[in-house]
Amino acid sequence: MTEPHGPLQGVKVVACSTAQAGTVPYMLMADLGAEVIKIEVPEGGDNSRGSTVLPGLPSTYFETNNRGVKSVTLNLKTEEGREILRKLVAQADIFGQNFRPGAAEKNGFGYEELRKVNPRLVYISISGYGPNGPNAHLPGTDSMAQALGGIAEAYSTPGQPLRTGIVSVADETCAILAFGGALAALTHARATGVGQKVDCSLLGGQIRLMGWTLTTTMWRNRNPVTGQARVTGTPDRPGLSASFNDRDGKPLVFQLNGGRAWKTAITSLGFYEALERAGFGDLGVIITSDERRETLLRTLDELFATGRRDDWVARLRAADIVAAPINTLLEASNDPDVIANGYVAEVEYAKYGKTLKVHGTPWQFSETPAQFGIAPELGAHNDEVLGGLGYTGEQIKELRERKII
Repeated sequence: MTEPHGPLQGVKVVACSTAQAGTVPYMLMADLGAEVIKIEVPEGGDNSRGSTVLPGLPSTYFETNNRGVKSVTLNLKTEEGREILRKLVAQADIFGQNFRPGAAEKNGFGYEELRKVNPRLVYISISGYGPNGPNAHLPGTDSMAQALGGIAEAYSTPGQPLRTGIVSVADETCAILAFGGALAALTHARATGVGQKVDCSLLGGQIRLMGWTLTTTMWRNRNPVTGQARVTGTPDRPGLSASFNDRDGKPLVFQLNGGRAWKTAITSLGFYEALERAGFGDLGVIITSDERRETLLRTLDELFATGRRDDWVARLRAADIVAAPINTLLEASNDPDVIANGYVAEVEYAKYGKTLKVHGTPWQFSETPAQFGIAPELGAHNDEVLGGLGYTGEQIKELRERKII
């Protein structure tokens, strides 16, 4: 047993969840000290245990999404399995599921059923489209939500087909919103004694992720201009966020607001005289036409291609202009600020005889720091958890033989 840790010590979670959006909320809770009991089917377990298994290592997918939780196997198609689940829920603060809409109710662990067992229960339901609407009954995936939610356009290149991204932003966004929703509902339950159901969806998460850009789009009633640069503001208060490649093809980005910042930036880069001769000493002129905007970007492309990314970024930062290299995933994992803040960390995998890089924690708590482990073997906590419910060793053995667990 590990020592208690994190600000969620004492919180108990039961999750009948698979894949990513349905497991990451509770993995984050486990990082922060909650006891999370993951229910899996006997023998096979969560299908994602077999996803992206590298030679000589466990599944990157399962490890990332299920570290620190306890694995208990239950056959929920049997009444005895459902009875064990109800006993666990009676002791829980939070229950989570991401089954296809209607499946939890059909199998006896929908919200109305479980609230009878525990009126204080916070019940988290994650779906593809949300609980209402014409497609509420359909299953959902990350790529489906990316496609519907607008992010494919947000990161598109003019003239190129819209594509969904390789990173599961829909799953992760939904998971983080479910995490926050669960803790908000838990705060209410502890204050009032009344639990509730919290519905989150992949699509809803993507819409939230679009932020102020979606608001602007709706108010203008037209799609935004996409590409390497985003121009904001008015001629007297212009803003620019843009990316460029250096002489080696390595990309960087910088962002600024206001004409004074523009002059500071291009002066620090040594570009001021060339840009002034081209008519761009004042950034506000690019607000006036798309043609001027494109001319400026082409000119900057040429200028940035004369030097190295690290030098450009260093110059901009020294002038107090926001700038950064555009990292690949591998570069991001080795970024000095990522490492220094523990956003990526190392964990020993004794079974595999290796110490491996993993996600760290996005939070730093001064009094109750997060602590993360590794994902459990299938059914590793059957004896511990069932024993805590009062089952004897002989009873647990019988349940295992009858494939209830």
